Amino acid sequence: MSARLAFALETGALSLPEGRICVFAPSQEFDLTPLEADRVEIVSRFYPDVVAWQTRGYRVLQAPEGHYQTAIVTLPRAKDAARALLAQAAGCCDLLIVDGAKTDGVDSILKAMKKIAPPQGTLSKAHGKIFWLGAPDLSEWVGSERELDGFITMPGVFSADGPDKGSVALVETLPRLSGHVVDLGAGWGYLDRSILASDKVTALDVVEADLTALDCARRNISDPRASFHWADATRFKPKSLVDAVVTNPPFHVGRAGDPGLGRAFLGQAAAILKPGGQLWVVANRHLPYEDHLRELFREVEEAGGTPGFKVLKATKPLRAKG
Repeated sequence: MSARLAFALETGALSLPEGRICVFAPSQEFDLTPLEADRVEIVSRFYPDVVAWQTRGYRVLQAPEGHYQTAIVTLPRAKDAARALLAQAAGCCDLLIVDGAKTDGVDSILKAMKKIAPPQGTLSKAHGKIFWLGAPDLSEWVGSERELDGFITMPGVFSADGPDKGSVALVETLPRLSGHVVDLGAGWGYLDRSILASDKVTALDVVEADLTALDCARRNISDPRASFHWADATRFKPKSLVDAVVTNPPFHVGRAGDPGLGRAFLGQAAAILKPGGQLWVVANRHLPYEDHLRELFREVEEAGGTPGFKVLKATKPLRAKG
């Protein structure tokens, strides 16, 4: 939650013009109470945040619609993603407000912005900064897609510069799967080509919360057996129980490490598998997933990996009979 916006408004350092306000990529913990809710629209492409803001009564879009008098950008940590988001916001508003923690690179963004247009005001609070200015021309910051060995990625998606080492270790270990498979947290689809290389796979659900990453996956995977789901992987429910789940689960919420998120992926995998189904998961070696998996499955083993990552196979979910 950021106190910087409220502080800037309460002190009178910042005043907002009348009219529409668009808030770009706020986490569900961000404090929007200083703003008149009926003036606010939110642009978010992260499914859990979308649901949270809609539940609170806000209008949530995946891209801005029309012109706004004010745009507020909450900085993501990835530099390329931050610049692309700022370029999008600056292109549709009069007043641009940028809010970010030091750990999100707000100082470097402010330094870069000063070379383009001087801020009208800057405040430091709560280990971060908020600054504002008349919307500058940031067309040079617009994000562009990347091509990596036949895969398309975009700035800001996880591992945009290439497959992460965990996913590579998982691909090197996976056997030829069969039946109905689910990839929980699929990202831009790197694992899915390997899964679909088996002609015994009858269907693949590609599940991803980041809509930008999922859009990349749609372009990267043309196999008709694949279906794409913009959803929270910890709550995803296929139409029927499945034969296998494959996942490289995240273990961060925002900037903080949270193994509970990975455990939630494992719990959902157990819930959607058939009685004889199997889960394939890769994780950093320091993450203690084995104990949790033994609470969920009858059989758990390390099937492969590297010095930094372990690939675990779990079969026969305990909630199933037989």
